[in-house]
Amino acid sequence: MKTSVVASPGVYRSIGGWLERPRSLQPSLQGRVNADVVVVGAGFAGLSTALELRARGADVVVLEREFAGFGASGRNAGYLAGGQGLELDFFLKRVGREKASRIVGFDEAGVAYVEQRLTELGIACDYNPSGIINAGVHPSQEKALRAKMQLGVELGAPAQFLEPAEMRARGVPPAFLFGSYSPGGGTLQPGKYVTGLRRAALAAGVRLFEGSAVEALGEGAIIECRTAHGHAAAPHVVLAANAYAPQLGWLKDKVLPLRVSAIETEPLSAAQLASLGWPRREGIVTPHLTMESHRLTARDTLILTTKRLAYVYGGQTPNVPDEAAYAQLAIALAERFPTLRGLAVQTCWSGYISFAADALPVVGEGGANGNILYTAGCSGHGVGTQSLIGRLLAERICGDEPAMLQALRHETPSLPPEPLRWAAMRGLLAMANAMDEGVNRKVRAQ
Repeated sequence: MKTSVVASPGVYRSIGGWLERPRSLQPSLQGRVNADVVVVGAGFAGLSTALELRARGADVVVLEREFAGFGASGRNAGYLAGGQGLELDFFLKRVGREKASRIVGFDEAGVAYVEQRLTELGIACDYNPSGIINAGVHPSQEKALRAKMQLGVELGAPAQFLEPAEMRARGVPPAFLFGSYSPGGGTLQPGKYVTGLRRAALAAGVRLFEGSAVEALGEGAIIECRTAHGHAAAPHVVLAANAYAPQLGWLKDKVLPLRVSAIETEPLSAAQLASLGWPRREGIVTPHLTMESHRLTARDTLILTTKRLAYVYGGQTPNVPDEAAYAQLAIALAERFPTLRGLAVQTCWSGYISFAADALPVVGEGGANGNILYTAGCSGHGVGTQSLIGRLLAERICGDEPAMLQALRHETPSLPPEPLRWAAMRGLLAMANAMDEGVNRKVRAQ
């Protein structure tokens, strides 16, 4: 159904909108297997780790509860972003400028790493190296946007401020008044990217078991990972489950799963595309407390993401629709792109990212023997960082301590227990929504 103001929410997709279930799933784990390393999770981090380990001669088993890319890797907005995307205010004072600069360097290196891997592995994923614009929609956002951009530049993340005339000269849609332009990175089709990693991993000899949720994780010199019908054992385990790690009994006090959502429109006509301008198709995010993201795809659809976050009591991750988030995204579609009023929303979906209290990656080792490595807390910026982390973890398992991995090591603040966590998150998210809506009311009043 189409309306003249706000589109209907579209068809809900429980597997995300970027990929389909593989035609030929890899078999689930049956019986016992042994390996040098077991990786839990087949997203960007897990598959990248497996590929890097195989390149170093390791025998690798990957256990995935559904299929490769089912989680955040197949549901995100597809932004390959560098250090300007970080929430610098969350952690700068806590870690200091020197360490913050090294963390920014890690994010910048993640962009180059993915670009290199796309070439090396022959992955075609509609990559558009257009850069990314953090664009204000109201003059009240300019001061903070300029300050954040300048801080990022000082810490090593290149960017330039685009005045209104420069935005119009680039053909950026007029709802976006000014912006901080990051020239590195761009947008890609994350489903095609993670599927390409899966294909490369299988070709490299990684043993991937899909439909194999880990039910228990032992500790010791040899780690036992138990699934419903089998066991996988190895001297090292890498937990690359991101938002699902707490359900395995890990990082419960360090990261919390946050639900993010997306809508995708029907394909735009040639006339509708022309009405937008937007020739470079840069990915656009806004500086709201809970950002909006807007991008055109290679299939000429518009995808809007985030806008509203949700936390489920106990850190659970139910795979259910979020109608309230889709409604808010549909409002944003109508307000940011008035020439497209009446454009139908084709599909919608939701998924979970993991977020730490300081918005920094959570990377380290645990277990009685220190041989359970983990990565989580990408805070919605995982395309580059959770790909690059695979190389760093592989080097660590092989006996090295990469400088970038050392830069990420820090004491992650502990989160409060339930029900305090739920109450705190409910209050924080309500406050962010109210402040963002205040900005949007100013836009409507212009």
